[in-house]
Order: sequence, then structure tokens, then C-alpha cells
Amino acid sequence: MSSSMVFAVTGVLLFAIGLAGMLIAAHLLRKVLAFNVLGSGLFLVLVGLPQRDGMADPVPQAMVLTGIVVAVAATALALALLRRLHALTGATSLPRDTDA
Repeated sequence: MSSSMVFAVTGVLLFAIGLAGMLIAAHLLRKVLAFNVLGSGLFLVLVGLPQRDGMADPVPQAMVLTGIVVAVAATALALALLRRLHALTGATSLPRDTDA
């Protein structure tokens, strides 16, 4: 098994763990962390799989670098919104939808 395949398989596992965390967790901080794990798995897949003539493809690597910057900014925004929600309501999770 090549190193790129190890990265890809690890990325798929991280993506699955992050997706499960997004669906299961009720606490918003855990959802933000699960979203970061999901994104990290996607970045690993994007870096691990594409190759041209045995060399790493630079386009997905550039996309991953851009994605990392966007993920950091999105995480900062999500944490700021979570702090604001906690300051206003005292809650760290969203209320359940009672309309069925």
C-alpha cells in the first residue's frame, strides 16, 4: 500500500468520523470540532489521491491550502457566534424543533 493510499484511507475515516459527529452531537462546540475533523479528512483525501506520472498534482495542493485558510476563518466565525449565543441565552445548543 502506497503512502498516498494511506493518506486517502485515513482521510476517508476522518471524514466519516466528522460526519457522524455532525449528525450525533447536540452541543454546538462539538459540531464545530466535528466539522473541522470532517474538513481535515477531505483535505487528506485531496492531497493523497491525485497524482500525475508518480508526482503529486499541485492543483489539489493549492486547493487544500486555500481550504485551510477558509476553514480557519469559518471556525473563528462559528466560535464567535457560539460565544454570542452563550452570552445572550446561556445555552450552548440549539433548541429542539417542536413542530412535527
